[in-house]
Amino acid sequence: MHDHLSSTFSALADPTRRAILARLALGETSVTELARPFEMSMPAVTQHLKVLERAGLISRGQEAQWRACRLEAGPLRDVDRKSTRLNSRH
Repeated sequence: MHDHLSSTFSALADPTRRAILARLALGETSVTELARPFEMSMPAVTQHLKVLERAGLISRGQEAQWRACRLEAGPLRDVDRKSTRLNSRH
């Protein structure tokens, strides 16, 4: 069984995915724009986006030819709450 918090931590473990989230924290953007700073194929970037989407960290939409990605902060708030509880026990 893979719980929601484990999915979030697993997605955050990769530096490329963290960089993608940092970019999305600035605002919604296209998949092409997200891929621009990385030296990897578009399919590789898409795989990273799928991991982030499955973890609930991003959402993707499509308007005509523009595929927008946006940050979904809910799972990050869950991580923050969990870490705060763990810190308060020490």
